[in-house]
Amino acid sequence: MRLAIEAGRRARVWSSPNPAVGCVIVRHDAVLATGFTHPTGQAHAEIHALSQVADATGSTLFVTLEPCAHTGRTPPCTQALIDAGISRVVIACIDPDERVSGKGINQLRSAGIDVALGVCEAEAVEDLGGFFLRLKRGYGRVTVKMAMSADGRTAMASGESQWITGERARADVQAWRACSDVILTGSGTVKADDCSLTLRPCDNRLDSDDWARAMMSPTPRAVVDTHASTPASANVVAAGTPTTVFTRVGATLDSSMPTDTRHVAIPTGHSGLDLRQVLMWLGEQGANEILVEAGPTLVGSLEQEKLIDQWLLYMAPMVLGADARPTNRAVFNSLGQANRYSIMAHDLIGDDLRIIMRQVVED
Repeated sequence: MRLAIEAGRRARVWSSPNPAVGCVIVRHDAVLATGFTHPTGQAHAEIHALSQVADATGSTLFVTLEPCAHTGRTPPCTQALIDAGISRVVIACIDPDERVSGKGINQLRSAGIDVALGVCEAEAVEDLGGFFLRLKRGYGRVTVKMAMSADGRTAMASGESQWITGERARADVQAWRACSDVILTGSGTVKADDCSLTLRPCDNRLDSDDWARAMMSPTPRAVVDTHASTPASANVVAAGTPTTVFTRVGATLDSSMPTDTRHVAIPTGHSGLDLRQVLMWLGEQGANEILVEAGPTLVGSLEQEKLIDQWLLYMAPMVLGADARPTNRAVFNSLGQANRYSIMAHDLIGDDLRIIMRQVVED
């Protein structure tokens, strides 16, 4: 199953809106094939694995998510497993999609296939967490990436910030971008940095095959821009990678925007656009993993509204001082109001400390 989980991770760069599922076919203790989810309308992990085996009769199939039992853009995987003569299916976790949930297992068992559940379930659920969240609440996992100093500052008062972190940390960010389904920023960051938010293949945890898949469909970008102030000349809307610009109702984008720039009007809340509606719209487009690379205003608003699931922090061994810019502008009047997170991982990436912390959710 851990081989299947590793295979599923290779699908992260292109599987959305489908979950990044991995699959392994084994017979007589020998691995016959591994598979992973392909882009929408193409092979699911099980079909990818089966396509590599001339005769799968009597084999065991390990898969990280319950095989689909319905016809969507592709035929049901359960029928393909039955037709292939698979004798046993080992599943890490049940698919929460109501079109599948439990139905795939029942179909396999009705066909006489032995089914085992829950093997490496926690690891699989972790990898598929964004997909699970989107089905549960309407939008995927929101991860805020931030490069900061040891005293929690992101730029000098002048705005100077290149480069707080080192080359290896910046390369690591590129892997996170490739494995996300959208990169979200704010108009303030666009104005200050003229950021591109594009993918740049580099030496990190993704190999050359991963990057080749990622570059077939580069991660789309999105800008929260209440007053439609993003110019058509901005790098973030440059042709080649689709960009969505969210504005208030009634605002008008620059008429010379590239043709692959999409304009979406969002109702306003008490302090700008209704950010939950922004996230819900991204969820409707199938974004399981939402990566936020923005300044303190947008990040502060997300934090204030408790919309951040996960922080991806790169802490550099330097101190920028009291006048430097903070990570976010959320304001809490007491410790009880502040959001609580759990540290999930901490690793040295070059000279910088990468910290992943996740919101504590009370049942």
